[in-house]
Amino acid sequence: MSGFLIRMLITALGLWVASVVVPGMEISGLGTLLAAAVLLGFVNALVRPLVVLLTLPITILTLGVFLLVINAAMLGLVASLFGGFALHGFWSAVFGSVIVGLVSWFASSCIGPRGRFEVMIIRR
Repeated sequence: MSGFLIRMLITALGLWVASVVVPGMEISGLGTLLAAAVLLGFVNALVRPLVVLLTLPITILTLGVFLLVINAAMLGLVASLFGGFALHGFWSAVFGSVIVGLVSWFASSCIGPRGRFEVMIIRR
C-alpha cells in the first residue's frame, strides 16, 4: 500500500511541475492535483494499454513518436474529467505529458519496485 501512495505522490509531483512549467496547463488546488494523479494512474494502467494496442500500426510507422500523442491524450482525458484541471491546446498536453513522464521516471528511479527507497553500494 505504501508503494501505491509513493507512486501517486510522484505522479502528483510530476503534474505540479508540469503545471508550473507548461503555460497552457493549470491545476487549481491540492485536492484536484491528488485526484488527477490517482486517476492518471488508473487511466495509464487500464485505458492506455488498449489504446496503444489499437494504434500499434501507427506507432510502428512513426517509430514510436505516436506514443507522445497517446500520452497527451491520456492527460487530456484526465483533464476533461476535472473542473479544476485545464489543458489549453494540443501542445500543452504533449509538453505536460513529457514533463510528467520525465519527473515520474526520475523519481521512480530512486525507489524500488515495492515503493521503498533503495541505496546501492558498489564495492570495488
